[in-house]
Amino acid sequence: MKNWEDDDTEDYCPARQDLIDAVSVADTIGIEVDAVNFSREYRERVFRYFLDEYQAGRTPNPDVLCNSEIKFKCFLDHALAMGADGIATGHYAGVRKTDSGFELLRARDLTKDQSYFLHRLDQKQLSRTQFPLYEWKKTDVRALAQRIGLSNATKKDSTGICFIGERPFRDFLNRYLSAQPGDIEDVRGRKLGRHSGLMFHTIGQRQGLGIGGQGLPWYVVSKDVRRNALIVVQGHDHPELQSRHLEAGSLTWISGSAPSCEYELAAKTRYRQTDCPCSIQLNTETGRMSVRFTEQQWAVTPGQSVVLYSGDLCLGGGVIDRTIPEHSPDSHLPLCATRLPQLARS
Repeated sequence: MKNWEDDDTEDYCPARQDLIDAVSVADTIGIEVDAVNFSREYRERVFRYFLDEYQAGRTPNPDVLCNSEIKFKCFLDHALAMGADGIATGHYAGVRKTDSGFELLRARDLTKDQSYFLHRLDQKQLSRTQFPLYEWKKTDVRALAQRIGLSNATKKDSTGICFIGERPFRDFLNRYLSAQPGDIEDVRGRKLGRHSGLMFHTIGQRQGLGIGGQGLPWYVVSKDVRRNALIVVQGHDHPELQSRHLEAGSLTWISGSAPSCEYELAAKTRYRQTDCPCSIQLNTETGRMSVRFTEQQWAVTPGQSVVLYSGDLCLGGGVIDRTIPEHSPDSHLPLCATRLPQLARS
C-alpha cells in the first residue's frame, strides 16, 4: 500500500525499499503480493485535515485518521473487492467477537499497544480484521522472523509521520503552509522573544523557543491564533500546564454508541501515557463530550485524541478541542455519560 508520493525519495520516504522488503517476505513464505496506490485518497482524507489543523493552531494526529480512512477503509475495501474475507495487520491490538458485536482490546504487550491509534474503527471494520500480534511481544516477533529467514527481521522500527520521514519538520511544513512570525509572551503579556510560526510549536514544548535564561525552563502553554502570539510559562509543573477537565468533539465509539454509566472509565490524551480514571458527560445536541480526570493531566493538547478505556477494552474517543480551567463553572458539573442533563454551554 503506497499512500504518499509528493516527494517520494530514498532519503525521506523509502517506499521502494518497503516494497522490496514486502516482496522478499512474500517470496519466503509463499504468498502473492498486490501493490495498490492510495496517494490521492490519503491527500484528500488525511493530509488536507493535517494542514487545516496546523493552520488553525492545533496539533493533529494523522496516524489516527490514516487507520480509519485508509488502512481500514480504502485498503479493506480493496481487499474485499479482490475476494478476501478480511485483512490482517501488524498492529499491536486485539479484536474480540461477543454476542453484542466486536470489541477492540489493548495488546498484551502494553509497551507496544496501538489501540490508541485505532479508536475510530467501527463494527464493520473490526468484523473484517484480525490482529495476529495481539499476544506477541516485539522481541518475539523479531526472533520468529529470524528463525524462518525473513529478510526484514532486524529492520528498524518505523517512527513518526510516514509522509514526513526523517526530514526536519519545519522544512516539511514550510513547503505547504506560510509561516507567520510573531511574539512569544508569558501569561501576563510580557514579550520574551519571537517565534517563526505558531504551526511549529505544540503545547508542552520546551526545546527550540530561543528564550533561555536564568531560572526554570520555558514551556509552551497555549497559542493565541487571533494575535499570532505564542504563550509560555516557566517550569514543567506550572499550574497553567495542568488540567483535569477537557472538551472534545468528532466523537466515535467502537460499539456504535457511547459508554453507559456501568463502565469504570479511564482515558489518555496522548499515546505514551498511563490511563487516568475519569468521568464523562455528552452533549447530544452538539455531539461533544466533556471529560473530567481524577488527577491533573500535563500539557493537554487541542487537536490530539482523548481515548477512553474500561480495563483492556478500548471504547472510542474524540478530538480534544480545549481544556476547561478549574475555576470555570463548567468544571464543577457532575459527569456520568448521557444519563445526566446536557452540558450547559456558555
